[in-house]
Amino acid sequence: MRVATTTDGPLDTQADTIAVGVFQGEGIAHDPPGQPLEALLGSGEAGEEAGRLAVTHHEGRRLILVGLGDRDRFDGEQARIAAGSATARALELRTRRLCWEVPHHVDDAIVAGLVEGTLLRAYRFQRFKGDADSADPRMEELVLSAHHDVGPAASEATLLATAQNRVRDLGNRPANDLPPRALADYATELARAHGLEATILDEAEIVELGMGAFAAVSQGSAEPAKLIRLDYDGSGGRAPLTALIGKAVTFDTGGLWLKPKMDMHEMKFDMLGGAAVLEAVVTLADLRAPVRVIGLVGATENMISGHATRPGDIVTALDGTTIEINNTDAEGRLVLADCITYARREGAQRLIDIATLTGGVVAALGNVYAGVMSNDDQLATLIEGAGRRSGENVWRLPLHQRYAEMVKGRYAQITNMPMPRVALAISAAELLHHFAGDVPWAHLDIAGTAYDVRSPYVADKGATGWGMRLLVEAARTLTA
Repeated sequence: MRVATTTDGPLDTQADTIAVGVFQGEGIAHDPPGQPLEALLGSGEAGEEAGRLAVTHHEGRRLILVGLGDRDRFDGEQARIAAGSATARALELRTRRLCWEVPHHVDDAIVAGLVEGTLLRAYRFQRFKGDADSADPRMEELVLSAHHDVGPAASEATLLATAQNRVRDLGNRPANDLPPRALADYATELARAHGLEATILDEAEIVELGMGAFAAVSQGSAEPAKLIRLDYDGSGGRAPLTALIGKAVTFDTGGLWLKPKMDMHEMKFDMLGGAAVLEAVVTLADLRAPVRVIGLVGATENMISGHATRPGDIVTALDGTTIEINNTDAEGRLVLADCITYARREGAQRLIDIATLTGGVVAALGNVYAGVMSNDDQLATLIEGAGRRSGENVWRLPLHQRYAEMVKGRYAQITNMPMPRVALAISAAELLHHFAGDVPWAHLDIAGTAYDVRSPYVADKGATGWGMRLLVEAARTLTA
């Protein structure tokens, strides 16, 4: 979808549908002749409360009046919600060109929210639909009409929302269309298109490096694992090196610890942490952010075969730690463990990993918050702030020596299945903490937010693209 900005009035654009917001107690700033919007309010069909929405017409145009609620409480996330609701109605009305009249006296976060909410709500995954649906109308353009130039804020928001929709595209692709090699090919093309270089390590190189935990996950699959690396330096080497590390299990059967069959089709989404990392790095490059990042994505399948890892097997991780694999469905932490060590060896001074890691975080936080666990209060606080600004909220869960003791192994140094089976999201993080050591590190468990979450601006089933905007916002803050 094209996004344009103008200082012309909404009625002077070519939009067939115009969205106008109204704050409580403020009335309509610019009503067309005949005051059709005031008439909507007066009739009670529309309201100033957040979430109220009504439609009228003026000279062949559709007018959508959107209640915005209290101005003092209206922020970027509320703008995304308002824009998502308006876009849903505009799509029902078969809108081709939508114009938002930007409310007076709002900051760039509101402008960005209007763009992001619109583009995210208008998203459709059409890769396998064929020509049958090609006749369906698509929204072609969003125009922002404002009294001042909002072009820079709108352009940045367009980059972010477009990248998030690419994450959704990756997550929605089936595993036969996006095995690890295809994800590596995608990363290579993506990097080239955005002026970066991708480095791909194949499975033989992963094994040769000594990444025994990562390799153990992939050994049951006919598809070889890939370690995908993207580097971006917009600081001329001056900024500290931040590693963004993503789990990309492109399909997870659970291995010999087989998942319930009713839910297994959803396991194509187990690569969404890795997808968020790829798109975050290229978006930082597009934004020319003055940061230095390395994006690492461990891509593999977790499958069943005569070569698959058995419960009870012991492997040696890249840093020499021995691990009892007592649960082959606790595979993501094995992939991340070796990627974290790799990042440390490459000189990373801060580590942020992101993964659809545990059902435990879903039980704790549902799909409203992702969990964050960290060994560094400053980094955790920074990520919490980035989550609030991006609208991708996180809730910090604690680390503790007693949780760390839960991952100690009986026959090896640590185990990937702690006993007793409590605090599962935290114990998984404690295993990763072992490999992060004293390097400032944060772990984002997005199992509850990554897919099948309905919201006013992510309304369809499938991948949400959650975490990409948060990673960009967090990385941009880590400039010193």
